[in-house]
Amino acid sequence: MIDALDHLTLRASFRDSAIEAYETLLGRRAESGRLRVGNVGLTIEDHASTAQLASMAFATASLDKAAQLLERRAVPAERDGDRLVLSTEATHQVPIALVERAAAPEPSSLLKSSEAASITALDHVVVRTPNPERAVALYGGRLGLDLRLDRSNPDWGSRLLFFRCGDLVVEVAHDLKKGVSDGPDQLWGLSWRTPDIARCNERLKKAGVEVSEPRNGRRSGSQVFSVQSHTANVPTIVIGGIGRW
Repeated sequence: MIDALDHLTLRASFRDSAIEAYETLLGRRAESGRLRVGNVGLTIEDHASTAQLASMAFATASLDKAAQLLERRAVPAERDGDRLVLSTEATHQVPIALVERAAAPEPSSLLKSSEAASITALDHVVVRTPNPERAVALYGGRLGLDLRLDRSNPDWGSRLLFFRCGDLVVEVAHDLKKGVSDGPDQLWGLSWRTPDIARCNERLKKAGVEVSEPRNGRRSGSQVFSVQSHTANVPTIVIGGIGRW
């Protein structure tokens, strides 16, 4: 049913500044508030009082077939133009839609940066949940994403669930110390991918972006750095080196 993550939507009260910030971060030029890396798009919308990730839209080959399958899996959804919008009650308050597409659009054009120093893909999008088993039922069972990793680590203080979606991961994170509850899930953070983490880190520093030094990632052979500015308040890291779990 789901082939890929088509795009994410970010809403910010400072939309123009947020667009400029993400052009700098990704090293790519926005068109009408939209940017795209190799495997996902980012749409930035105006909002009076917030700055946060607002929704995610998955790609499917057929909205009609997807609607039939969701109905059989007890996921209420409504057509809204060229989108199939899932009930937020069913998605535990994370706004999710499906869009129909035959092929992924081309990435946004580069600014002054080289491809190696730019952001070329999204590695994973993070959803925080107070109820990991409920998340498994939704993302793995009802939406049909491929659960590739289920790992609890007291050193991290979290249980991580990795669902493969196309060539990226939907990561669902649960805070072990908070226990399990029926509270809402939260669309929370982003991990971008770059071909050359040292060159990307240097490019961002020169552009005035606040970044940490590259450090070893949790995956053997990977490196990451944190981004503290130019994200419109979205928790963000950049990853390079070896790929997904």
